[in-house]
Amino acid sequence: MIQVLPGYPDNVLAITARQNVTGEDYKSVIIPAIEAKVETHGKIRLLYHLGAEFVGFDAAAMWEDATTGLKHFTDFEKIAFVSDVDWINHMVSAFGFVIPCPVKVFKSAQLSEASDWIKS
Repeated sequence: MIQVLPGYPDNVLAITARQNVTGEDYKSVIIPAIEAKVETHGKIRLLYHLGAEFVGFDAAAMWEDATTGLKHFTDFEKIAFVSDVDWINHMVSAFGFVIPCPVKVFKSAQLSEASDWIKS
């Protein structure tokens, strides 16, 4: 399940993932939110938080994430990724250099710091 977090500037898409994230979550929440913000602002900022209740991604979610990332490859100004799932944090850190914007990984205890960074 994906939820858009309120209270962020309009050029920031802040989302939190809980339980199992599905391809339908991407199709109904993430992709429309990205596309609406990109249409309005051009480049946007993304805060992606894997909450404490996060279980995983289904195959369709991983596919939608990859295709959305490719489609909007240059549409991000910066990305903050917040998670306590070590293997995912390592993957984001390892492949963040190929993304043409700053990508920073935070632990869940640093959510406030990640929020400040994405807003600045």
